[in-house]
Amino acid sequence: MLQVRWLRTAVVLAATALLMASSCSWRIGTPIPQGVPPPPGDPVPNIDTHAAGRPADQLHPWAAVRAPVLEMPVTALEAYAYAAKVAAVENPSCHLAWTTLAGIGMVESHNGTYHGATIALNGDVTPPIRGVRLDGSNGNLEIVDADGGQMAGDPTYARAMGPMQFIPETWRLYGVDANNDGVVSPDNIDDAALSAAGYLCWRGRDLATPVGWMKALRAYNLSDQYATTVRDWATAYANGHPL
Repeated sequence: MLQVRWLRTAVVLAATALLMASSCSWRIGTPIPQGVPPPPGDPVPNIDTHAAGRPADQLHPWAAVRAPVLEMPVTALEAYAYAAKVAAVENPSCHLAWTTLAGIGMVESHNGTYHGATIALNGDVTPPIRGVRLDGSNGNLEIVDADGGQMAGDPTYARAMGPMQFIPETWRLYGVDANNDGVVSPDNIDDAALSAAGYLCWRGRDLATPVGWMKALRAYNLSDQYATTVRDWATAYANGHPL
């Protein structure tokens, strides 16, 4: 089941290039910040990525020791580590580290805790985290919400959703169910982290290389400052502490 979801993601991710067109402006000649890619951090234990129930629960002992020191919810660290482990199993050439996912999660939503949000044991984040209205103002992109706000709650313009901040149309294309609850939810950190892993691997190909890591991060957000901030947080997490 999991492999089917991962492969389905790979098939539909090509279409997301239309939604993330800004990422195409990055070329290999663009300067790459020092310290890229960030370190991979502590190795994630081998687990059964096809386990029934919430597979990320297998990583609880590993995450419970590290999350308090990193000042993030244990469930968030479980989700990042599980997504990285799935990437390692299903797409070993990607070399996605949990530290990169954690760096993105921190920048996007304070690892699912933005504005007092909390993460349930099944990965659900409440209250739902929503980004600014993408109406073209204040330097933001203008993105019309194709479903009339059914997912993001705005009848006209899109808003980024959940702990990893997905645009609704992008989520519809490649969101996946990572905790086996039968729901594909951008407001579940397991689903969001695994979907982010699929997108990063698709865009960056090999995140162990400076070029691959930057391609992936630029696809996620076309900003040098964004990539640098994610790098800094990921590096801190790899060294066993928050930034």
